[in-house]
Amino acid sequence: MAALVWFTMGIALWHFTVFVPDRFWGGIVGALLGAITGAMITGAIAQVASGRTIGDTDLGTALVAVPGCLIGLAVIYAIGRRSEQRV
Repeated sequence: MAALVWFTMGIALWHFTVFVPDRFWGGIVGALLGAITGAMITGAIAQVASGRTIGDTDLGTALVAVPGCLIGLAVIYAIGRRSEQRV
């Protein structure tokens, strides 16, 4: 259940990329993949570090996915920005 929460949080925050200039590597699909990947990674790390199982969810389960989602979006944006400057 926690994986579904992290995935959903990644998608929810991805919707706000419409307000950012589209310089993501791979466009909006690249931003989606970056947001989901970041949310899933940090969510899993936090879940393992806290010693909880994948079935234990609470409000904190959703909140730990936020930093990873933002980091994932920032990485994909930086890669896209760098590839844009090379052209």
